[in-house]
Parts: sequence; structure tokens; C-alpha cells
Amino acid sequence: MQITIALAKGRLAEKAMDILEQCGINCSEVRRDSRKLIFFDKQNDVRFIMVKPIDVPTYVDHGVADIGIVGKDTLLEAGLPLYEMADLKFAKCRLAVAGYPDKKDNSLTSSVKRVATKYPEIAKKFYAAKGESVECIKLNGSVELGPMLGLSDVILDIVESGRTLKDNGLVIIEEICDVSARLAVNRASLKIKAAVLKPLIERISQAVEER
Repeated sequence: MQITIALAKGRLAEKAMDILEQCGINCSEVRRDSRKLIFFDKQNDVRFIMVKPIDVPTYVDHGVADIGIVGKDTLLEAGLPLYEMADLKFAKCRLAVAGYPDKKDNSLTSSVKRVATKYPEIAKKFYAAKGESVECIKLNGSVELGPMLGLSDVILDIVESGRTLKDNGLVIIEEICDVSARLAVNRASLKIKAAVLKPLIERISQAVEER
């Protein structure tokens, strides 16, 4: 029974393949420098599809892929009914709200009106849980420019080392959650292909603990 794994292009895919290979899956075809988007491990009856990180939850939700490996931030933003089966413990960072230091003491209450972010759905839910209504301004890159140019009061974004914030005079005001790569599974696939998927998920979880 063939299973399909959606991999997020880039660094996530490389680290994901390291774990999959620990589980006996052959990723050699995927690792070749190629413009192909679909690859196979014929011996284990595994198909790989290479997609943009933001699209991984969609492919898994629609059943095109049985499994997807992508960041927790992407899963939260998508908000789709997938099973999150394992924390793969790589690509670690944080989701946080950041702005200028003089905003730090007000805890982002009524003075904050505009939030520049790549994650509008996460932002809306975060502020709604606090009882706050904000305007989300969707930006796909360099969100730090939002408060710098007066487009927004703060930003909501991924923070790794914090160097970019520091270099642009911004500070973390609130941390939302930790982020890392996660193993997401299609709900129907987990039932229909349980004989194949459940042992694989267990092997992946074990491989993560052994790293």
C-alpha cells in the first residue's frame, strides 16, 4: 500500500529526510539535484511530493498526501483538521510579537491597532483570546519594516536568534509559542492505511528520540 509524504522545500526537507532515512526509507532520489516535484522509494512503496511549506497542510488535508512534515507555525496558520502526531524537534524557533521598546510596558493593550505579519490567522486568534480587536496587515517578507515605516504598531513573526530584531531596534514584547517541525497526518489515511502508517509514525518518533 503506497503512502505519500509531502515535504516542505528547503532546510525542512533536508532534516526531514535525515529522520526518514533512519527509519529505513530511501530518500536518495529526492536528494538528487533536480527540478522534479515527485519522487519515489519503490522498495518501500513511498511517494514524495515537494511543495512550498505553506501548501503542505493543504495537500495533507485533501488526502493527496498521507503525511506532511512542516513547521508548527504553518499548521497553526492553516488551522486544518489534521492529526499532529509528533514533534520532530528540529527547526526550533518561537512565534512572538515584537515592536519598539517604548511599547513593551503596555502589554499590547488598547494602544495596539495594527499588526504586520505573515500569520494573520494566528494573530487574529491570539488577540481574540485576549479580548482585543486588531487590524492585521499581511506581509510576506521583511515584516520588521512595518513598525519602522509606520505601517504597523507591532509585528507577529518567527524569531530564531533575535538578531534581525535587534539590528532594527525592535524587541520581543510577547512570546506566543515555541515552534518546530511537526509530523502531520491525514485523518482518513490514518484509518485506511493504519497498518502501514502507524508503524512508520512509531519509527519516526523513536528516531527523533535517538537523535
